[in-house]
Amino acid sequence: MKKFVAPLLTAAVLTATALPAQAEDWFVRVGAVQVSPKSDNGTLAGGALKTDIDSNTQLGLILGRHLTPNLAVELLAATPFSHTAKLNGAKAVDFKHLPPTVSLQWYFNPEGRVNPFLGAGLNYTFVYDEEAVAGGPVAGAKIGLDNSFGLAAQAGLVFKMSDAIDLVFDARWIDIDSDVKVNGTKVGTAVVDPLVVGLTLGYRF
Repeated sequence: MKKFVAPLLTAAVLTATALPAQAEDWFVRVGAVQVSPKSDNGTLAGGALKTDIDSNTQLGLILGRHLTPNLAVELLAATPFSHTAKLNGAKAVDFKHLPPTVSLQWYFNPEGRVNPFLGAGLNYTFVYDEEAVAGGPVAGAKIGLDNSFGLAAQAGLVFKMSDAIDLVFDARWIDIDSDVKVNGTKVGTAVVDPLVVGLTLGYRF
């Protein structure tokens, strides 16, 4: 599926930058974005260690452009998310990540005051600043979490507050899987697959 989605998104982004700008083609959205990993994030070390990752909320920034009144392409960015991973219930690893996501969106009611939409796209999650928690199950070890590339799905609602201002609620599911290494040895894969919920204020121009 990724091999089909990637060229489609690339074409959409190139089209968005090549088209002449019209009034209200572009939009920016700023607000709170929460990343909530799924409840069970898999096991490591052959099933000996159950993994759980906590949630975090950061400032989200969205830049997008309408290709038509119904079709748009957008990029989701955010300030770095910080998480703690537990192993068998004990705090074990702190890490940060950036999850930029590019999506194609279909807006069902572009002329209405309430405009529902669906989106699909690709995510690349960059993981960094991995650090074993002092006194935790892997204290003193060198921890490595691989970056992730996966699909994303989205649903949302745009509430038009004025001719140029929107209030936007959206929820995304993102496919994020990260291989885990301890002292350079792979011990398993953390299955994050978060629900990403945003409440943002948008401006059309």
